[in-house]
Amino acid sequence: MAGVSAAQVRRDLMVVGYEGSPKRGYETEKLLDGIRRTLDEPGGQRMAVVGVGNLGRALLAYFTGRRPGLAMVAAFDKDPTRTGRVVHGCHCYHIDEMERVIDEEDIHVAVLAVPAVAAQKVTDKLVRCGIRGLLNFAPVPVHVPASVYLDDIDLTMALEKVAFFARDRGNAGVFA
Repeated sequence: MAGVSAAQVRRDLMVVGYEGSPKRGYETEKLLDGIRRTLDEPGGQRMAVVGVGNLGRALLAYFTGRRPGLAMVAAFDKDPTRTGRVVHGCHCYHIDEMERVIDEEDIHVAVLAVPAVAAQKVTDKLVRCGIRGLLNFAPVPVHVPASVYLDDIDLTMALEKVAFFARDRGNAGVFA
């Protein structure tokens, strides 16, 4: 399914510190444990969501309890009707508390779910607070220093791409 040889898969799995063989196979639990040790931060990674509107709440609901190694431990918003509450098991703080909470909670990863007009300003604040990884759902690109890993998720662009390729264009089954 991956389009590579079985030997390549075995070599790649050796990187996680676990070996199997074509005859014996792999002990699934030990293999999964090795993959977790390689991919996950020891003790887990603590994350925050900035923007607790519809998308932010949906992301909190989605991530709650899904990956034990990635825990949403704080949410931030500027709307006083959203702050001071617990949303899907995550306390929502006012954005003015961001620096203190990020430091106290040892958060290094954040998800940005704010309107376009606020995206860069909030990103700059997150970087100043020590965020080293950012998943951007804001509908605009943001700029971060080279020391921060950024991944942009443009839901509109993704949906437009799917809609384009889903149209019957006379080339059924041929997608680039």
